[in-house]
Amino acid sequence: MKPSLSSLFLLGRFFSPAYRLVMLLRAFLYRKNILLYSQRLPVPVISVGNLTLGGTGKTPMVRYLTRLLLDRGLRPGIVSRGYGGKAAGKVNIVSDGARVLLSPELAGDEPFLLAEALPGVPVLTGPERARVARQALDEFGVNCLVMDDAFQHLAVQRDLDLVLFSARTLLGNGRVFPGGELREPVSALGRAHGFVLTGVDHSNRAKAEDFRRWLKGAFPETPVFAGEYLPAGIWHSRQGKACTLAEARKIPVFAFAGIANPDSFRQTLRQEGFALAGFKGFKDHHGYTAQEVQALVAAALAHGAQALITTEKDFVKLRPFFGEFDLMALTIELRLERGFDLFIAAWASEQP
Repeated sequence: MKPSLSSLFLLGRFFSPAYRLVMLLRAFLYRKNILLYSQRLPVPVISVGNLTLGGTGKTPMVRYLTRLLLDRGLRPGIVSRGYGGKAAGKVNIVSDGARVLLSPELAGDEPFLLAEALPGVPVLTGPERARVARQALDEFGVNCLVMDDAFQHLAVQRDLDLVLFSARTLLGNGRVFPGGELREPVSALGRAHGFVLTGVDHSNRAKAEDFRRWLKGAFPETPVFAGEYLPAGIWHSRQGKACTLAEARKIPVFAFAGIANPDSFRQTLRQEGFALAGFKGFKDHHGYTAQEVQALVAAALAHGAQALITTEKDFVKLRPFFGEFDLMALTIELRLERGFDLFIAAWASEQP
């Protein structure tokens, strides 16, 4: 955890009990339909979310899950808040399934990335996800919905609630915001139908297994699955095509990332044997400027790098700045245990 964040959480501990009570009351009001109302949609709804602040790999999970649903013959649509996107409509159609209609700047980097990765799947964003979901049903005829980052979005009832934990951070310091990373008290996990530990690798496997056992003890009826991120390939800006990981490892690179945990990207590159000459982290959903890209190129040259490398999520926002200096994106795929695929298949077979 960053020292500045630790200091902030230390100060925030005094307010955590009040925030905890507010979130408990909010969940109770939604559950009882008192003042706050939760809508039931006419198709099955899957939520992919997390209990903690920051990144847990929701976008790779939504991509993986949507492909499983497609393999089962379903017609899924994706609904997102569109965080970071500048599109201001009540409903914004990022993709109609045939075409990607909005830029990363308008759509938000994650909805745009999903739209590009999932041809045939409508992707819509908007502040009122019930409204967005209904347009997906009315306009595109989807027969199930995947809601991104929706564990706390209780205005829409869901049929399957998946909660993700990063194996690197798990529950953080275990305290509710603003005293810690938790968006809600741990008791909120009782709403979940499945838990997924993401980013499990040799460095955190023992800790992840301990946490898995704790989850099974605390919520014995809720299955727990684990997954790892595996580099799938490299995309070059200058070449306009993919290359192999073996080829990319031979090139000295300067890395950067604007994600929830930028250092996790640096760790991945090191674990995969990349020749890392330098690194710079940015805040999550960072919007890059031409001047920043020029500064990154200058830093890369100063460190003896022959290329820049970043995440898929950052790469989609940098296309207007592609130049002579090579920019690469490391593509990552989430690989989950076979049991998760069977869990989703069983769930899908039970839907009307």
